[in-house]
Amino acid sequence: MSRILIIEDEESIADLEKDYLELSDFSVEIRPDGETGLAAALAEDFDLVILDLMLPKIDGFEVMDRLREKKDIPVLMVSAKKDDIDKIRGLGLGADDYITKPFSPSELVARVKAHLARYERLVGAGTKANEIIEIRGLKIDKTARRITIDGVEKNLTTKEFDLLTFLAENPNHVFSKDELFRKIWNMDSVGDIATVTVHIKKIREKIEADTSNPQYIETIWGVGYRFRV
Repeated sequence: MSRILIIEDEESIADLEKDYLELSDFSVEIRPDGETGLAAALAEDFDLVILDLMLPKIDGFEVMDRLREKKDIPVLMVSAKKDDIDKIRGLGLGADDYITKPFSPSELVARVKAHLARYERLVGAGTKANEIIEIRGLKIDKTARRITIDGVEKNLTTKEFDLLTFLAENPNHVFSKDELFRKIWNMDSVGDIATVTVHIKKIREKIEADTSNPQYIETIWGVGYRFRV
């Protein structure tokens, strides 16, 4: 049974989320503030975290930042704030998804299931041993889920790794942002184009010597992105 941690200070919302998730056979725990939520996420083995943005003590942005220093589990950030800048910031810190309140509990459950299924598929036992992609100094070890550039290891989030690997496995093919969102997140991309843009930017910052002149992931203006070989 997958364990879900909800970090949410509004008791009625947290209880509603918990009820719907437990009906779908998830084990759920709630923490009412950022401080106790971060401590629980770091100390215990949860499979996914649902993280509110506006929290007492420390906010969701800081929780996300500090959690990503230690763990790579899926994180769904939720907030009543609809500004794109907050969404971009949350995704840039490593959140796997950003859901704007109010949302239907059934939508939340669907997204939780999608992210868990994707994560389990990619890190589970089905991956072939020693499956490695090497292109001009970039080495992607799919088995160990490690990235190195000229022998120097780079730390990528789950979705950054998935996105880079997908592009590298399909070189010289131009993918639109919609296509990439559907391939990596397994969801409808309407309203979520910023997700792909932010992840591409973060990947470039980690693997490109010069982000203004990328050697691996090219932007095809008006179309999308292409991995160059």
